Amino acid sequence: MDIKNLLFRLCETSGASGSERPVSELALTMLKEYCPSAEINNGNVIGRFGEFAENKPLLVLDAHSDQIGMIVTYITDDGFIKVGSLGGIDRRLLPAQRVVIHGKTDIKGVICSVPPHLAKGGEKVLSFDEVAIDTGMTKSELENIVSLGDVITFDVKCRELLNNRITGGAMDDRSGMVAILRTLDLLRNQSTKYNVTVIFSAQEELGERGAKIGAFEINPDIAIAVDVSFACSFGENEEKCGYLGKGAMIGISPSLSREISEELISTAKNKDIPYQIEVMNGLTSTNADRYSVNREGAKTCTVSIPLRNMHTPVEVIDIADVENTARLLAEFIKR
Repeated sequence: MDIKNLLFRLCETSGASGSERPVSELALTMLKEYCPSAEINNGNVIGRFGEFAENKPLLVLDAHSDQIGMIVTYITDDGFIKVGSLGGIDRRLLPAQRVVIHGKTDIKGVICSVPPHLAKGGEKVLSFDEVAIDTGMTKSELENIVSLGDVITFDVKCRELLNNRITGGAMDDRSGMVAILRTLDLLRNQSTKYNVTVIFSAQEELGERGAKIGAFEINPDIAIAVDVSFACSFGENEEKCGYLGKGAMIGISPSLSREISEELISTAKNKDIPYQIEVMNGLTSTNADRYSVNREGAKTCTVSIPLRNMHTPVEVIDIADVENTARLLAEFIKR
């Protein structure tokens, strides 16, 4: 499997929260290679892997398909587009960013930036009320293409860095989706100790909404949320971060199943797969929080890919971490 190619294709396909259809349709074609009956239901891409046996517990592998973005709230008389946020956008990075407005057709724009020569006072972080997008079009021209409520994403192309690393937007959580696809690839023709269902869930950035309905529909015994977590970068607290290139981060939390956490750790040790520990003192802020309290509950854990610059257009991951995440999951699932 060409992990880099899959990542580039998924990350460069739009899918802001609530408007995941383009990336969901692409992910569906990829998942159907392993789950021929996969389908899209309420924004979630869901597929059953292999033969199901009545005596096996049901395990779900979940990764969310949506990305952070913005939504059109108003068009000014001067032709500027006003916006609101979809998910936790870091407002510090907004000035001078290139964006794509997904209207009747996609159009390019840039977020306005006041030159330092004209700025009043010191450095200031924009509020979303102050954010405006310039497309070069008039209000009347825009209104033929753009409607209130259309979504906006950053205009980003993925790039290769040195030492097996790549950068781009939407690595959160398209890298988790690729890790799951790679897991299924490794499980081809293998006997598994679980019935396995995959869900690429919608609207995680808006409060794990897709996982909530997916968990109720599938009702798994065990659920693993494959997401991203913080990789240490310059100036960050090492106690709160993992490291690029040192393997998946296995979650430990009072809201997670310690049994599953320990089984994943044991699997990594026995198979000599690099891993890291991620300790959380409460909820995980991932889809795992939805599965653990679904109906009568499920044994749940997080397996996270280290990522730098989260929720920006320049997220960075190490491809080896995606591969080792898949290896860990595949070995955990094998009989």
